[in-house]
Amino acid sequence: MTLRCLFVDFNSYFASVEQFDREELRDRPVGVVPVMAATTCCIAASREAKVHGVKTGTPVHEALRLCPDIRIVQARPARYVELHHRLIAAIQDCIPIDGKPLSIDEVACRLIGRERQRENAVAIAHKIKQTLIDRGLSPAIRCSIGIAPNTFLAKTASDLDKVDGLTVIELDDLPRALHGLALHDLCGVGPSMLQRLNDAGIDSVEQLAAAPRERLKAIWGGIEGERFWAQLRGIEPPSRQRSAVGSVGHSHVLDPQMRTAEGMRSVLFKLLAKAAMRLRQEQCQARGLSLHVRFVGREQRYSRDLSFAALDDTPTLLQLMAGALEPLLRAAASGRWPVKRHPPLSVAVSLIDLQLNAGETASLFSERQRSRELTRVLDQINQRYGNNRLYFGAMQDALAQGAAPMRIPFQHIPDEASEADLGAAALVADPSMDELWLQRERQFKAMAENAHRQTRERTSSATRPAAATPPAPTPPGHQPSGVGGWVRKRRKDEGHGPGTTGSLF
Repeated sequence: MTLRCLFVDFNSYFASVEQFDREELRDRPVGVVPVMAATTCCIAASREAKVHGVKTGTPVHEALRLCPDIRIVQARPARYVELHHRLIAAIQDCIPIDGKPLSIDEVACRLIGRERQRENAVAIAHKIKQTLIDRGLSPAIRCSIGIAPNTFLAKTASDLDKVDGLTVIELDDLPRALHGLALHDLCGVGPSMLQRLNDAGIDSVEQLAAAPRERLKAIWGGIEGERFWAQLRGIEPPSRQRSAVGSVGHSHVLDPQMRTAEGMRSVLFKLLAKAAMRLRQEQCQARGLSLHVRFVGREQRYSRDLSFAALDDTPTLLQLMAGALEPLLRAAASGRWPVKRHPPLSVAVSLIDLQLNAGETASLFSERQRSRELTRVLDQINQRYGNNRLYFGAMQDALAQGAAPMRIPFQHIPDEASEADLGAAALVADPSMDELWLQRERQFKAMAENAHRQTRERTSSATRPAAATPPAPTPPGHQPSGVGGWVRKRRKDEGHGPGTTGSLF
């Protein structure tokens, strides 16, 4: 009776929902994208598309090359959330969910008593699959189920047979059942951790499973290594307790019509206003702001990190960000940033170094007090009559174009009051899931950026001469010019300390 967790993973969830709603898409390769643009990436691919090599993070142009008959459809977050609740209800009619869903497409269920017997656990899994069929959700929406001694191994088991599979891993099967996996197949081993493991001489799951606890703790640089060691052996480590929210922020891949200096600025203002509202809902104040802009065709990004006294009012935060953006906007106006050649691709803003509110105190400065009062009035009106019923003028372009809408949810069921724009489709939000914000979306963005980088590297290597002539040495006193011949002049004491970035061009 070593089985303690049953893990349900809905296969190709977003693409499966599209096939569920549109019969003409069933049994056809489908790619789901956040915006209908050739420069974006797939955030989901149907089983039929995956056969051709299309996966999460594959650029649209690459997906069309791999699978010419793939159907590209735009994501519909509200519909995915709606069906999420129906799927959760179907599972709960078979077995209680352990706490809350891990994400919009993953659910862990705790096995107790006689449920831990293999035949009973397998019977529950079959009942879940049959319930989906009986309610008309399957076969369009199917799930793979893993049963194991802990959540980590149950999730791993669910990945072993992704097309409507059912896999059981018992304690006696360890570690042999994992030896056929690659290191990157394990949850928690991303590119950075994979490199650290390789540098430590661990190149296979067999070596990882045999490594002592102290070695994994040293590789991970802390207690996470001990947690991983325990999970590989079927132990369920204590859940992490979050004492407070560490940061709040939003990011957005710009639609083609918003890839201008003015469009970028408007979207950033909208994202920051939304983050500031969430900050106040968390009863926190921020002591820092982090701003990032990525560009088409350039690896380097524009970044600014600001520190300031704790605050939470929107006008002051917008004013601070406007100042941080000013050098970039001046570069665009003077031509030093060739916007048409390297338009902005994505933007991100985060409020960091948070602290809990110590209590309401009046500001010594009349302007700050006025900003706080204005913010309080805006919150009251928008919460009563709809988000962005009143807004700052700098957000006008973003709102008019519908840019930066409520994000596609992976590990968070959105809060309609603070995330959905006025007039957007209504959702039944689950406030108990607020802490799971954007974790999987960040994973998607990392994969998308990596896919863009690999595409550029392939293009560069294909056009590079076989025997390249090494560049001539730079004459003393000469500083190479950037794109368009522009290079930022530097003061002798200027460095690359916190809050600054080097020349973009």
